[in-house]
Amino acid sequence: MAELPMGKGVSAGKIASNVQKKITRAQEKVLQKLGKADETKDLAFEEGVINFNKQLVEGSKLQKDLRAYLTAVKTMHESSKHLYECLDDMYETDWYGRKEIVFHHPDPLYLLLYFHQKLVDHALISMDTYLGQFPDIKARIAKRDRKLVDYDSARHNYAAVNKGKKKEGIKITKPASLLERAAPGWAQGILSAHNVAQTSLSRSQAEEELERAQKVFEEINIDLQEELPSLWNSRVGFYVNTFQSVAGLEEKFHREMGKINQNLNDTLEKLENQDMSSDRTQDANHTLSPGGPPAIPKSPSKAAAPDISVTSPTQPGHSGWGDDGTQATWDDDGSQPVCAPAAYTTWDDDGSQPVQGNDNDSTQQAQGWDDDGAQATTESTESVEMPESFLFKVKAMHDYNANDSDELELKAGDVVLVVSYENQDEQDEGWLVGVKESDWIQHKDQGKKGVFPENFTQRM
Repeated sequence: MAELPMGKGVSAGKIASNVQKKITRAQEKVLQKLGKADETKDLAFEEGVINFNKQLVEGSKLQKDLRAYLTAVKTMHESSKHLYECLDDMYETDWYGRKEIVFHHPDPLYLLLYFHQKLVDHALISMDTYLGQFPDIKARIAKRDRKLVDYDSARHNYAAVNKGKKKEGIKITKPASLLERAAPGWAQGILSAHNVAQTSLSRSQAEEELERAQKVFEEINIDLQEELPSLWNSRVGFYVNTFQSVAGLEEKFHREMGKINQNLNDTLEKLENQDMSSDRTQDANHTLSPGGPPAIPKSPSKAAAPDISVTSPTQPGHSGWGDDGTQATWDDDGSQPVCAPAAYTTWDDDGSQPVQGNDNDSTQQAQGWDDDGAQATTESTESVEMPESFLFKVKAMHDYNANDSDELELKAGDVVLVVSYENQDEQDEGWLVGVKESDWIQHKDQGKKGVFPENFTQRM
């Protein structure tokens, strides 16, 4: 017990009494530790105190962690606020879904604040209330310990008074007899009566002190004997309610947050599709996509990846082939194609002498040369003898610069006759071998064949 300072309502006698109690308790504890005095034990109560202290430690830790969780939710709110402000600032006014982005901004922030407040109401406040009962019980346990020492001290004092009654009588009688002999006759009877009264008073005071100490101790002890087990058993229901509240609120938060994020994701996907459709050019010849050429497949036989030169695919020549074998040409004004007689080199039935399919066309048209000097394919598949082991035709969709002597240089728009590998073990995944159709038509020689990446071409 803390010492009481002098002040209003506190007398010097009260302070002296408290000091005397502290001294008496200290003496009693020393005697108990030395084994000179027995100590009242209650094993059931001591076990209850152990459980109480364990429960207090666990509850305090849970309260600390719950507060840290709430702080994290608050931090999440601030971080999300800055993140969505950044999205709002960088989202251009002409982009798809600008209005949805503006309206979306407050939703997750409000949801985080709502989640935080519900956690405070349904988890933190009940946690604080639960722990609020521990300080009072802890103080009463300490008071019980002090009253138990007082009770043991009074018990020992009473036992000592009764046990030493005869000794004390002897100690008092001997000097009294001397006093009685020295005193006049009329006073000797008075002194003897006084000695008997003093002895009776000491026994009576010890008995009263014992009864009073026992009563105070038992009152507080009985209350704690009922409260401690009840408090210990309440922990299960409290933990269940607390974590059910947190889990339920968290589940609802993530469900609502998922809806908000899904709406944002839908808006951003539509923006992406709109952007891609506006930049992508699609025509009959499958021109180069804005993303550039694909990655060159890895080849074990290549020491280093070849350099890539990316240009737009060459637009089709001014002449192309119709389904009926006629050549589609364009009017002078570039408007509508019309069918014209095929202008290509043909062969006699015996395959010997070539004849000009259209005498009126120029030599350049007959040989199929474009305006930029590149030779275009002008012969029909039916009239051209394919190379040995021919498989199929592909068309280059991107430029490819050969990096080794065994590779085929490609320009977007080139047609390649793909042939099979002479040794299948040499074929690398993602690579084809072939010869340009223009080289084959002109030279009928596979000496100019080479390998090239398959994903730079499209099968015709």
